Amino acid sequence: MASGSVNPFNVSDSEEEAEPQRSDERSPGAVAPAGRSPGPFSPQAEQEPGALPFPNSRISPSADSAQGLPVVGVAGLGGGGAEPRVSVDAIAAQLLRDQYILTALELHTELLEAGRELPRLRDYFSNPGNFERQSGTPPAGKEPGLGPGGALNRAGSISTLDSLDFTRYSDDGNRESDERVAVLEFELRKAKETIQALRTNLTQAAECEIPSQERKNYKSSPEIQEPIRPLEKRALNFLVNEYLLKNEYKLSSITFSDENDDQDFELWDDVGLNIPKPPDLLQLYRNCGSSSHPSHRETADAAVGVDASDLPGDYIEVVQELEYQISLLNSEKQITIWLYDLHTFLWASISLLFVIQLSPAFHQALLSFCRMSADSRLGSEVSRIADSEESVMLMLGRCLPHIVPNVLLAKREELIPLILCTACLHPEPKERDQLLHILFNLIKRPDDEQRQMILMGCVAFARHVGPTRVEVELLPQCWEQINHKYPERRLLVAESCGALAPYLPKEIRSSLVLSMLQQMLAEDKADMVREAVVKSLGIIMGYIDDPDKYSQGFELMLLSLGDLSERVVVATHQVFIPAFAAWTVELGNLQAQLIPSLLSRIEKLLQQGEHSLDEHKLHTFLSALQSLIPPLFALVLQNAPFTSRAKLQSDITPIEVTRFPRPASPLQDVATIIGSREQLAVLLQLYEHQLQHEGTTGWDSLLWVVNQLLPQLIEIVGRINVASTTCVHEFSRFFWRLCRTFGKTFTNTKVKPQFQEILRLSEENVDASAGNGILTKATVPIYATGVLTCYNQEEDRKLLVGFLEDVMTTLSLSHAPLDSLKASFVELGANPAYHELLLTVLWYGVVHTSALVRCTAARMFELLVKGVNETLVAQRVVPALITLSSDPEISVRISTIPAFGTIMETVTQRELLERVKMQLASFLEDPQYQDQHSLHMEIIKTFGRVGPNAEPRFRDEFVLPHLHKLALGNNMQTAENKRMDIASQLFEAYSALSCCFISEEIMVNHFLPGLRCLRTDMEHLSPEHEVILSSMIKECELKVENRAIGEAQGSMSIAASLVGEDAKTKFLSKMGQLTTSGAMLANVFQRKK
Repeated sequence: MASGSVNPFNVSDSEEEAEPQRSDERSPGAVAPAGRSPGPFSPQAEQEPGALPFPNSRISPSADSAQGLPVVGVAGLGGGGAEPRVSVDAIAAQLLRDQYILTALELHTELLEAGRELPRLRDYFSNPGNFERQSGTPPAGKEPGLGPGGALNRAGSISTLDSLDFTRYSDDGNRESDERVAVLEFELRKAKETIQALRTNLTQAAECEIPSQERKNYKSSPEIQEPIRPLEKRALNFLVNEYLLKNEYKLSSITFSDENDDQDFELWDDVGLNIPKPPDLLQLYRNCGSSSHPSHRETADAAVGVDASDLPGDYIEVVQELEYQISLLNSEKQITIWLYDLHTFLWASISLLFVIQLSPAFHQALLSFCRMSADSRLGSEVSRIADSEESVMLMLGRCLPHIVPNVLLAKREELIPLILCTACLHPEPKERDQLLHILFNLIKRPDDEQRQMILMGCVAFARHVGPTRVEVELLPQCWEQINHKYPERRLLVAESCGALAPYLPKEIRSSLVLSMLQQMLAEDKADMVREAVVKSLGIIMGYIDDPDKYSQGFELMLLSLGDLSERVVVATHQVFIPAFAAWTVELGNLQAQLIPSLLSRIEKLLQQGEHSLDEHKLHTFLSALQSLIPPLFALVLQNAPFTSRAKLQSDITPIEVTRFPRPASPLQDVATIIGSREQLAVLLQLYEHQLQHEGTTGWDSLLWVVNQLLPQLIEIVGRINVASTTCVHEFSRFFWRLCRTFGKTFTNTKVKPQFQEILRLSEENVDASAGNGILTKATVPIYATGVLTCYNQEEDRKLLVGFLEDVMTTLSLSHAPLDSLKASFVELGANPAYHELLLTVLWYGVVHTSALVRCTAARMFELLVKGVNETLVAQRVVPALITLSSDPEISVRISTIPAFGTIMETVTQRELLERVKMQLASFLEDPQYQDQHSLHMEIIKTFGRVGPNAEPRFRDEFVLPHLHKLALGNNMQTAENKRMDIASQLFEAYSALSCCFISEEIMVNHFLPGLRCLRTDMEHLSPEHEVILSSMIKECELKVENRAIGEAQGSMSIAASLVGEDAKTKFLSKMGQLTTSGAMLANVFQRKK
């Protein structure tokens, strides 16, 4: 339908166009001739045979009239040359009379399209009263005989065959509600058309606000600028605000909106009615130069027509056949569907018959009214549609640079496939370079997901175009971004180097890419970038094949391991070292160069730092060695004598889950290095059989481990300072992983014998008075915690217990330092699984016949108490210490004091604390200990160590009073050396306790008197200490005085605050009684009379 611009309900339309039609439409008869057969679907076909059925149809219902009237619905006539014609007005009257409102409405619409408006229908449909339910007189303007007045329902919408909704017509028969909805839809559509027309009229009126005389003045005087029109001002305001928002000038946009509060900047229609939105300011600026010089392109118009002779010849027979098929349908639903098909086919056929034959010049002039301008860039692109793959690529290459800046940053990754596809297939290298540059600069700071999308695109591009174009086109883009200010962009470069490594020429991998990554590793300040660089270096090492690059790779490994960032070091162990080790295995350098180089650096480090060892560097080298254990074991398996016999079988025993230590990454998993877990299971079974039954003859890779690696490691361990807990722990973990990786058989037959030979723990050496030097080195704790704890079977635990008992006995009887034994207890005590085992070892010492061994056991309890739970302390530790505290040897009893002090420092159980307090009190108050100088020294030393951390009550009621007694008794000591020893220990203890909070009572009664006694000793023994003690005494006295003054001031402030609170309460209660009256508020502040 073409009624989009015609309003059939517009009652103000002129009737001049309808006047010429009225005389033609009035014919002598209002009924059809008798010989004419009515249509099968007319509701009045039986009652009124003379009425023309289906007046809204475009097809003549009979074959006789089809030749003369191909378009009955338009002409409204019937019959041949001799038959009388029925007027359209009569048809309309009949339709309105029979209440066929929808049919009449469609007839009215078609007549409007043909330019032949019928006054009867126009008046009827222009009067809304015809569609209201009324009772009484018929609506105004309705002629008599058109139906019962006031009983007419709202008719349905103009449901022509082109717009029929077949789902409305169900078999239930009642369609009143559907017809009412259809009428409302029609009225809404017409109302929208009216609003659109009003928009156009108002906009044109707004544009003509400036008087014509003023406009003539501006045109005659170009130097006088025409003032801005309101419409122009609102349009420019909208564009300026849009520009500010797009370019992140949000504050300026807010200010601008406030200054123009009469305009809605979120809705363009607020600018003007029916005004198309122009391009943004940037596009207007870019096109301002080109618009003044439009390019003149040669254009040509073409018209397409269809000749009537090309249509099927037997057209009337087709019409008759289709009408016959329609008459055979039984249901209303089927009739509607077939009628729609018939109408569609016939309308298309008739349209082809009536092609208007116009001259080409007229056609060209007519089409010029709808021709679009193709002078702009976008217009040029739109006007020529690509007709081949190459032209599509060329078009995308031209358009993408203009599309990307206008896409939201958060959604730009959606353009990646389009950019990559165009860059792959575009024939121009310059355009491809521009597109790849857009790809790497697509997002200012890409997040992880966006970077992954770009990397996947780069890999797909590389896979498609080959190594040469990757080198020429992609790598330069990476090189440009290597020093970008945003770390996310540099991170993209680092990840791209690794992702593209498999698709680069091998010469480029080992030269340009390696140099780029080395530079970024050394210079980049962002941890995440260096981490990505290390991972990409690992990937490069997996593809490099230039043996000359080994030294460069080794230096990169050391540089990565020495990085200050933990995440970079972790990435080195997880990715770079396994990949580098795999390459060295391929080169044959793992056992020949890589591991020996790290060992030599460790030895050199130990030689240089005998007094101040650089533990960080030692950790760096040793951790690298630890990461090389899995590839070393894989090399041993792959070069074993049984490798040729390793075949997959169905009865292979699966590998236990705990067979290997947990790998730091999949690249350190021995199964991954070998190839599969099944293949590894086969090799392990043959490996164990070879070690147990056939030996290592001819097994060069394993012999290197046994004869060169292990002896060198044991020698290095013997040179480590046993007091360095960190070094002991690092080497213990290294040997633990080495033994667990190479297996229990290897540990028992190859590792343990070498340690046992060096330690020489035999029965004849137990009573040696000279002692054994190696037992005081770090070899003892590393062997105990790194080798003997690898496996936790009963025999393994017995072996560990026996070794520790022998070491404790040997060191005690030889009067050797206990540092190695202490280091073993500290390292093992960190794991609660070994607490019971260590208590078993100590109980062996408690019941030992030698007092020296019992003393050593007592001192070892001090190390164990801190990590053992209170239940074990109560059940195992305290009973053992009580037993030792009643030992016949005074030295054994004195040795228990540090352990008792540690219990007071760490345990919270009241009963345990009371038992320990009673035992310490017996040491201090028992007369037999009055002259025990060593005991007093140990107690004072213990009090100074545990006093600051002990329970305050224990410190105030027990520690400080007894220190005061000891200081007072030391004043009467006659032996100068003993007096000095006690005074020195008291000075250390008081210095530590001075930092604690001490109550005024304890300060005055015990702390200050003890300090004064100590100062008396120091006046004669150590004048420099006497000065310090005098200042401490003054400071404590000042604290006491300030505390007394503060309490007095505090009581005054409390009284003042109480008075203030009382006044405030009264005031607030008075305020709470007020209402909103201002007079009452003023009365509050009036003086009482």
